Amino acid sequence: MVFDIITIFPEIFDSYLKESIIERALKKSLIKINIHNLRDWTKDPHKTVDDRPYGGGIGMVMKVEPIFKAVTALKKSEVRRLKSKVILFTPRGRKFNQKMAYRFSKLNQLILICGRYEGIDERVAKYIANEQISIGDYVLMGGELPAMIVIETIARLIPGVLGKPELLKERISKEKGFVEYPQYTRPEIFEPQKRLKWEVPKVLLSGDHKKIKEWRKKHSKIIASRR
Repeated sequence: MVFDIITIFPEIFDSYLKESIIERALKKSLIKINIHNLRDWTKDPHKTVDDRPYGGGIGMVMKVEPIFKAVTALKKSEVRRLKSKVILFTPRGRKFNQKMAYRFSKLNQLILICGRYEGIDERVAKYIANEQISIGDYVLMGGELPAMIVIETIARLIPGVLGKPELLKERISKEKGFVEYPQYTRPEIFEPQKRLKWEVPKVLLSGDHKKIKEWRKKHSKIIASRR
C-alpha cells in the first residue's frame, strides 16, 4: 500500500519513519510512504501556499491551487489506475475509527492532505478530497500527527506488517472493530510497597484455555466498530 503525504513540514515525519514496526514494514516493501512538500507545486519565487481569507479574519488560509496540483500529480503515479482515496484532515471531519482503518487498508493508495494555519480553502473539501477525517474533538496545529496515526492504524492491518497474522485474526471482531481486553505478564505478584499486592487474575494462571477465553470475552471492549 502507498501512503502519499502532502505537507509543508516534511521533516516532521523523519524520526517516525525510522523506528519500530513502520521501519521494518518499509524495508520489506509491505508499505510505501512518500512525503511531498506542498511548496514544490507553487509557481511564485516565495513558494507561497497560503493567503488572507476572503471576508476578513485572523490568520491565513491554505490555497486550493497548489493542493489541486499536488493531488493531480500524485494520482498520475504508478497506482493511478488502482483503488485510491484523497483524505483531508479537518476538525469538521468524521471521527476516525478502527472500522474506517479496516476499509482503508483494502485500498492501494491514500493521499493524505495535512493542513496548517487557520484552515484550508473549502474548495479542497468540496472538490478534491474524497473524505474528511478528524482524529478527535480537539484542534491541532496541523494534520501531520493525524496522518501518522492513520498510517500506523492502517499499516498494522496489512498482512505481514505485524509479523504474526494470528494477532489480527484473534483481535478483529466480526464487525471489523478491534477486540481489546486486559493483559498481564510477569511477575505474578507485584508489591510496590509493604502490605500492598497487585496480583494477576487466577484464571489466567490456570492453564484452562476455555475459562481464559470466557474471561477475556467478559472483560473485552470492542474498539470503534461503527462506520
